[in-house]
This record gives sequence, structure tokens and C-alpha cells, in this order.
Amino acid sequence: MRSVNIAELKNRLSAYLDEVREGEEIIIRDRNRPIAKIVRLNMDDLSEEERKLVAGGQMRPAERPLPASFWKMPAPRLSLKRAVAAVIADRKER
Repeated sequence: MRSVNIAELKNRLSAYLDEVREGEEIIIRDRNRPIAKIVRLNMDDLSEEERKLVAGGQMRPAERPLPASFWKMPAPRLSLKRAVAAVIADRKER
């Protein structure tokens, strides 16, 4: 478990969230006083609305954390028009 002050967290939020994705827990401090903890989300933490989306097949919970290399990959080059068409086609298949 790591501990970090608010200013450091704000400066390096993405890096700390990467650690949380990998299972690390982060204690947030305000002037060295612990005030919060960031932990990885699991199915038990989903809201009722999110559970309904899962039950309806509109959302899938993560089966395992994404590898750190995923976040370093370049984004695909895809036009908005093609992305919308792919989403619509996927919805029609269900």
C-alpha cells in the first residue's frame, strides 16, 4: 500500500491510477493526514444501475486488469463515422 499527498497525486494522477489498475492501494493524505484510499473497483463495488447494465448485456465488467503495456499502445486511427457504424452494427447483432 502506497501513501501520497494531494499535490503529488494531482501531479501524477495517471501514474497512480495505473498502479491502482494493477492492484495497488493508494492512501491519500492532506498535510500528512490520511483522508481517503483509492482501490481497484470490483463487481461488488458496482452500483445497482451498473449491475443492471451487466445483466442486460450492455456492459461487461473487467475479467482481469489490463497489462501496463496496453496504456502505452498508440490509439487506433479510426474516423468517427466508422466508429459509430461499428457500434451500431454491434448493437444490431445483439
